[in-house]
Amino acid sequence: MKYDTIIIGGGLAGLTAGATLSKSGKKVLLLERHHKPGGCATTFKRGDFIVEVGLHEFSGIMENGTVPLILDILGISEEVDFQQIPEFYGIYSDRSQFVVPHGYDNLIKALSDKYPEDAKAFRRFAKLVDGIRKEGVRLPASPLKLKLIYPLMPLMFPSLVEASKHTLGSWLDKHITNENAKLDLLGHISWWSDDPYKLSMFYFGLVFSGYMENGAHFIKGGSQTLSDALAGSMEKHGGTILLGKQAEKIITRNGKVTGVTLRDSFNKSLDPVTISCDNIVANLAPPLVPALLDEPHANALKQKISSYTRSISFFCIYLGFNTDVTKYGVKYYSNVIEAEGLKSLKDVYPNLKGDWSKRSFVLIDYGKVDAGLAPAGKSEGVVLAVDYIEDWENLNEEEYKAKKEEVAQMFLERIEKQFPGIRDAIEYYEVGTSKTIQKYTSNPGGSVFGYAPTKEQSGLNRLRDNFLIPNLYFASAWTFPGGGFEASIIAGFMVASKMNTDKIWSERDAEEYRDARIVKLTGRKENAGSSIELSFEKPKGFKHEKGQHAILTLMNPKVTKLDLPYRRLS
Repeated sequence: MKYDTIIIGGGLAGLTAGATLSKSGKKVLLLERHHKPGGCATTFKRGDFIVEVGLHEFSGIMENGTVPLILDILGISEEVDFQQIPEFYGIYSDRSQFVVPHGYDNLIKALSDKYPEDAKAFRRFAKLVDGIRKEGVRLPASPLKLKLIYPLMPLMFPSLVEASKHTLGSWLDKHITNENAKLDLLGHISWWSDDPYKLSMFYFGLVFSGYMENGAHFIKGGSQTLSDALAGSMEKHGGTILLGKQAEKIITRNGKVTGVTLRDSFNKSLDPVTISCDNIVANLAPPLVPALLDEPHANALKQKISSYTRSISFFCIYLGFNTDVTKYGVKYYSNVIEAEGLKSLKDVYPNLKGDWSKRSFVLIDYGKVDAGLAPAGKSEGVVLAVDYIEDWENLNEEEYKAKKEEVAQMFLERIEKQFPGIRDAIEYYEVGTSKTIQKYTSNPGGSVFGYAPTKEQSGLNRLRDNFLIPNLYFASAWTFPGGGFEASIIAGFMVASKMNTDKIWSERDAEEYRDARIVKLTGRKENAGSSIELSFEKPKGFKHEKGQHAILTLMNPKVTKLDLPYRRLS
């Protein structure tokens, strides 16, 4: 049995790479250790609510934008409904409220009306971030071409050259005089980083421009809709996705990868299986890959990434409300609650690393768009604050749960203070930390953006897709172009496009992996119209243990949508 490509990991980059390669006729096998595809782009069900895990504001959804073009190529544009968010964010501070709108002209006007002394700097800022994206898509991918045009870079790519010299903090300090203006402009810094003086001006501008040009967006039904559409495209074109399977070993021979040994993520009694392939895409954090490799490759990768630093993580309180929370004064989709006492840009990082009760945070109100996450009359939201795995280390399970609840209550008290009465509308809440994100995505430290988007780790300094073994490729938030949903999709498409042109393919066979977990459905019975009872064969070798539960996926069901989209599960 031999595949053209085995993809390790079913995040957005892995799914996009798999869908792209499958559409081009390659025989592709994707392994995902979780019971659903998507990584951070997933949802889960709690009572009446479909809870969004990782999508807050999608960037780059514009006419002729890269992501819309990729989705169109893969034939799934109609399956993903992007809802435009009314404004980028509203910020509540002890100075005043301020709204950061979409659109460069609107942004310049809003900032200039409030801070007229810096009007010229705001126009320069808008021109720079707009130029970063427009020039970035024209930048040659070939190192040889880059070398040839290097002397002409200031003329051909002036915005990229200017941005490459700065962190966001250094650029703002150089050009904007009013500290309050800088803080208003950086209300959403946690969408990138925790420190403006380390955040790459290039990467900030690349994403910021994606919000400005045609607005931020949310996906109706949640990000799982996007992940499922990508998975569906891959399977439609002959690709195979194995959920609940994880790579145990990357097999190498004579300096090349030749296959993967995989095992079941949930049933450890099943024997591992080795499958041959021409090449591998690693859609997982690079720090996890050395454990899968033999020497000298494992040590070579460790050395390569030893100086790279991780990005931030998030503390999340997922909220289900029994009403529309606009009545409590929640005006915006994204509400930035700035910490009291912030006076300058230099206060941002100490605040985000400081006392939980004083950290700035964001309240997302999904009810401001047609999110499709809650039934009529109810709404959903999430509280987000910068988090670090160090905040949760060296705690036993009881201490961890107690601290998690203590911190959650601090934030709930603060949103009640800002929006009186909102706490009584909370029907459901659940808390996740950097430790939670690490558990479910395997990202070290729960890093949501892979490697931190610093000046030293962004742009052409970002980890590339093929640098260790000729037929081992990397594609994720940890690699070029960077973190976030937009960048991850682009990373997956870029690596698949490169692989299609590389001479890394040999003859394959027609044999497919047979999943021994597939069982026959033997019975279906409706119980008084309120529930359905399904009976199925016992899997081979299955031994029931007390407390076990099963995760079932119905293959090719006749009905794929419920008559009621929000049905409480018993």
